Amino acid sequence: MSYWPLVPILGLAVLVPVLLMGIQRLLSRSHPSAEKLAPYECGVTGLGTAHPRLPVKFYVTAVLFLLFDIETVFLFPWAVLFRKLGIFGLLEMSFFLGVLVLGLAYVWRKGALEWQ
Repeated sequence: MSYWPLVPILGLAVLVPVLLMGIQRLLSRSHPSAEKLAPYECGVTGLGTAHPRLPVKFYVTAVLFLLFDIETVFLFPWAVLFRKLGIFGLLEMSFFLGVLVLGLAYVWRKGALEWQ
């Protein structure tokens, strides 16, 4: 399969935006000032920084969500192959879910799920 027909298309894909940005720069007037470059928030003056420090509980909640959410994804292939895996698959998934429940109990006991 030849990819040579894509070369002119890729050339146009690069050339058209460059030409349009060049034409825009030539035809437009630019007079930046501090007032124009400031962020506009519905007429309200911005307070603080754009990157405030977040409490650790947000990150812990996000990591716990990802942990349990991703691990539950493993249930879908198991459910599809449930009959084929037989009793061995059932025991393996029971062990897997047992570990998940123990992890959830540990996190719950440590108070990581409490939002105060």
